[in-house]
Amino acid sequence: MYLLGSTLLYYTIYNKQLLKHPKFLRQQIRQEIRQSLLAMPIMAILTVPFFLAEIHGYTKLYDFSPDPALQIPFGISGNVYKYIQYPFFILFTDTGIYWIHRAIHHPLIYRFVHKRHHKWIVPTPYASYAFNPVDGWLQSLPYHIFPFVFPLQKGAYLGLFVFVTVWTVLIHDAEYLSYSKLINGAACHTMHHLYFNYNYGQFTTFWDRVCWTYQTPSEKGMIVDEVEKEKKKKTR
Repeated sequence: MYLLGSTLLYYTIYNKQLLKHPKFLRQQIRQEIRQSLLAMPIMAILTVPFFLAEIHGYTKLYDFSPDPALQIPFGISGNVYKYIQYPFFILFTDTGIYWIHRAIHHPLIYRFVHKRHHKWIVPTPYASYAFNPVDGWLQSLPYHIFPFVFPLQKGAYLGLFVFVTVWTVLIHDAEYLSYSKLINGAACHTMHHLYFNYNYGQFTTFWDRVCWTYQTPSEKGMIVDEVEKEKKKKTR
């Protein structure tokens, strides 16, 4: 799914002008793919305990209609919760990832865990899973913790897993298709790769705004701006 999604985005909407950016590394795409393929099997192994717990019934995953014994939060009826579970999952994981992401940017942790992902200052879609395996696993924790705490339909869990995978690739495509003030899309995440200390959120800008870590992307996109600045320097 990673290679298919990344390749599709790279050859369709990714702006190849970015390959000329002064901070785009030599053979970067090959390095991104290599790091991703090395990291993903280890991340999968680290995740095995969660899946074993799910198989043995230690979570609140359910088949079709939630069992009343699962204690649906806030007294919401089962029929209503079937629809609310999707945005609830997004809000829960968005909150968890924001704080985990900020934590691994702490100077005592950053160089051991998260620095490898920031090697890609001008990312391509192939950088979406180019992590230190521990880094990728840490940022996936909210997804796996959610069904231990809240009811979640099994089909929804699978669908949300696919959505999260696709979203992770999309926010690394550097394509400024949306200027939403709420959605933390590629525009916001590109700012994070360029300047490191802004836009830690995964899906929304809520926590970045609340905690004063939000940085508004420029209209054309900061990466494109940098390419144009470099061209102007060469013509002087």
